Amino acid sequence: MGLTLELLNRAERYAALYQLRLGDRLGFGKDGTIWRTDARTALKVFKARDLYERELAVYQRLREYGVAELCGHDVPTLEQWDDELWAIEMTIVGRPFVLDFAAARLDGDRLVFPQEVVDAQEERIRELFGARVWKVAAIRAALERLGIHLTDIHPGNIGFVESEEE
Repeated sequence: MGLTLELLNRAERYAALYQLRLGDRLGFGKDGTIWRTDARTALKVFKARDLYERELAVYQRLREYGVAELCGHDVPTLEQWDDELWAIEMTIVGRPFVLDFAAARLDGDRLVFPQEVVDAQEERIRELFGARVWKVAAIRAALERLGIHLTDIHPGNIGFVESEEE
């Protein structure tokens, strides 16, 4: 069975277990696929256990601290999860948002990169966000205070309202 079908199969199993109906697909990417449910939640099914475990740990940390927003950006909140199906159910958020924590690291699990890689990443973030880079820095700092090290930073994961002042 192809990976896409496997993810759909696990999502359907989750939906049956928790008496949900899957709606339209909200997104897909390198980590997994996410669907809307009839409970007005999002269900993300992961391609690999380590991605699932990392993202779940971040959502559990956010839940522990009662975080549903960072610097004016909504953050999905954890509803429930299934360790066997590598599935996380969370609230759906609109713009502005911060989401997708599969590449994030907690506390001492932080990745260390050579300085030239760090510099290149920071330049890429400045190019992607332009005048909004200060807001991205504030969001990163807020996450760091919670022991969450965000590594996958792009406009798909930190979204702004298009008309928002820069």
